[in-house]
Amino acid sequence: MFRKPAISLRPLMLAAMVATSAWAVSACAPVVLGSAYVGTMAATDRRTVGIQVEDKNIELKAANRLSGRYGEKGHINVNSYNRKVLLTGEVPDEAAKRDAEEQVRGVENVRAIVNELQIGMPTSLATRSNDLFIEGKIKASLVDAKDLFANSFRIVVENGVAYLMGRVTEREGKRGAEIAAGVSGVKKVVKVFDYITEEELQNLAKVKAEEEDGAGGR
Repeated sequence: MFRKPAISLRPLMLAAMVATSAWAVSACAPVVLGSAYVGTMAATDRRTVGIQVEDKNIELKAANRLSGRYGEKGHINVNSYNRKVLLTGEVPDEAAKRDAEEQVRGVENVRAIVNELQIGMPTSLATRSNDLFIEGKIKASLVDAKDLFANSFRIVVENGVAYLMGRVTEREGKRGAEIAAGVSGVKKVVKVFDYITEEELQNLAKVKAEEEDGAGGR
């Protein structure tokens, strides 16, 4: 019988890092991320607000199912984007890897699961901290890229492997992967995208513009 892993919600950890790290905060920017900033991020996300909320609920429910399940031999990160769940981290054996996927499959509204769990001992705190640092560098590089919308990407780094999630076009996905691969410390890039067409991207932009106009007129 499985015992309860050390589970971590990487988005929450990354949010804390964003609030304090040098790459995210300029000399004149506020350190505290207020509701206006969060609202802006939500508005530029290519998911609907409803799906964004659903993704957070999926992450919390999946984490609750997995919490402590494999004792000190398990370390699992749960990330959901557009109801596609990415599992990263380490578990003791193949049985635990399969079990973790089944636990997440039982969470309501999960559309797909990408199981990237590795068999082995959990990574050290130093490795996880370095992974967060690499995530920050990738995010900063995407922000600097003038031909991409950085907020369209969700970045997860596990033991130097960069996983990229998001709703992007083929062009954006290829470009984003190239940028991530060029960041120091990245061993490999794995694309976990939901691809959309250029036409769908244009339609999304129109919908967002109409929503902003409607909000401004109220």
